[in-house]
Amino acid sequence: MSIIDLQHLRQWVGKSHVDHDVLSSRHARLMAATLGIPQSDLTSGYPLPPLWHWLYFLEGLPPEELGRDGHPALGGFLPPVPLPNRMWAGGQLEFKKALPLDGKVERSSSVVSVEHKQGRSGELVFVTVQHEVSHAGEVAISERHDIVYKEATPPGSNKTFTAMPEAIHSREFLPTSTTLFRYSALTFNGHRIHYDADYCRDVEGYASQVIHGPLNATLLAGYAERIAGKPIKYFNYRGVQPALLGAKLTLNAAHEGDDLLLWVSLPDGAVSMQARASF
Repeated sequence: MSIIDLQHLRQWVGKSHVDHDVLSSRHARLMAATLGIPQSDLTSGYPLPPLWHWLYFLEGLPPEELGRDGHPALGGFLPPVPLPNRMWAGGQLEFKKALPLDGKVERSSSVVSVEHKQGRSGELVFVTVQHEVSHAGEVAISERHDIVYKEATPPGSNKTFTAMPEAIHSREFLPTSTTLFRYSALTFNGHRIHYDADYCRDVEGYASQVIHGPLNATLLAGYAERIAGKPIKYFNYRGVQPALLGAKLTLNAAHEGDDLLLWVSLPDGAVSMQARASF
């Protein structure tokens, strides 16, 4: 019998929130250090790299307002979905103008939908949030962010293999525990799946710590701009399955018309995340 009261959860549709921040160039240089890329250009006024806005607008709640997973407790801005695991499912972004480092920015956020589905591993609830990031009174980034709530991952679950074209471009990236620690710190992400091995194994059913989905998306977006040599205008991404600590990731890209089809593959060839970039 379903434990999901969809009518109740949909009362959160329309809930909104506005936040303000400064795109600190120092914080951006720390991100560059985390990824092992040059920091010298990341000075005041330099365009913020794609998806690095996720490093800002950070929410700092006291310990008593956190859930067992280290994330903010349910029932605040997001609906109180009664499923144990929550993860980034994907999103769609439009980059309308560049955001300058050290610029003052505003983000308006609204819950736009709550959907209930049945997956292979049980019940799923998808919550979609619309974000708009503005600078100097103009919208610079329009983003739809999909969050998935699900049952715990059964031990030994079969992997999903997604057919992809032959990669024209590829490079390897090996996240370490330090990478995960630094990215969690930069995004003030207390989710225990990224640092607590016992919690991963005993509570959420993962064999090891989970590599951040947004980190994978950020790697793909940066790789797309490096290949194309120009800024992204549209970026769509979707998580296929988690990548775990210890796995060497391969960033792949293939041309599809004027777009780039991108994906993160695991050592056995399974796809962890796929994306499309338009310029």
